[in-house]
Amino acid sequence: MGTLAGHLLPAVAFLLYALYYSALLSLTMLRGQRLPKPPVFIRKKHGHRWQQVTYEGMVKVVMPLIGITCELFYPPGVNRLPMVDWKDAGRSFINKDSWQHITMYSFFLTSGVVDIVSHACLARPSPKLERAAEAAAFYVLVLLMSAHVENKSALEIRVHVLFMLPCFLVALVLSVEIWAPDQPPLWVFKAWMGLVLSTWLLQLCVIMYAPPTGQPWRADNPTDLSFLTFFFCWHLVLGAALLAAIYGLCSLWHHRYSSWTESPGARYQPCAAEPSSEELEKLQAESVLPVGDVCRLKLSL
Repeated sequence: MGTLAGHLLPAVAFLLYALYYSALLSLTMLRGQRLPKPPVFIRKKHGHRWQQVTYEGMVKVVMPLIGITCELFYPPGVNRLPMVDWKDAGRSFINKDSWQHITMYSFFLTSGVVDIVSHACLARPSPKLERAAEAAAFYVLVLLMSAHVENKSALEIRVHVLFMLPCFLVALVLSVEIWAPDQPPLWVFKAWMGLVLSTWLLQLCVIMYAPPTGQPWRADNPTDLSFLTFFFCWHLVLGAALLAAIYGLCSLWHHRYSSWTESPGARYQPCAAEPSSEELEKLQAESVLPVGDVCRLKLSL
């Protein structure tokens, strides 16, 4: 992961997930739902039993597996699987950074497995279990980042500390959601921090590996370090703007979809209650209502 490509993979994964979650919570609030409902596909199992499999959980499993494989065997011909150098008399540890990243990926993979098991194997999905597993993954990420900055330059320490801040806040919100999952302000804050951490990770790639000026950032220059904090504050604004834009687009789609599914000239009106009414008999044949009931049926003008 100590390369541009190694940082781009988790950055893009975090960004796509943050965009997806922002759209999910926007539609949840627009529809007035109590909890966000991630998309699932349903298939039969053992004849009459139906099994739900969540797309979200599958993505959480696939993306970390790709990251783990790249950490161990990319570029082709490389093998970073050994943790101990058995040829060394001191039996020293090796491939520290790779195993640090593998540990991070493994916890997010575990979160995906928990999501799949919760929907596919339990009698009822357990959102508390899913939130706990996801919170643990982010806590581990913060813990690993705190160890990752040891013996690093001031520049690397600053960018990683700023990355740890939204990660910790996301973990904190997920922990609160274990007991209070139906709080829209928490959804919005979590989506905002998710967008911030993903865009900042992309910014980290630019700062560390591809500076626009062609000159590396100077870790010994206080002015350069100060601008890192300025840029992070701008990412807070960028995250809020992205979240507002996503909500606006979802609102347009929601209202347009609602106008498509509802007849523009439909209204509710009481129907006649006399059994001899020809109109009532026609309506009963269509809606299978008992004779004499007073109902409200949707009739075209």
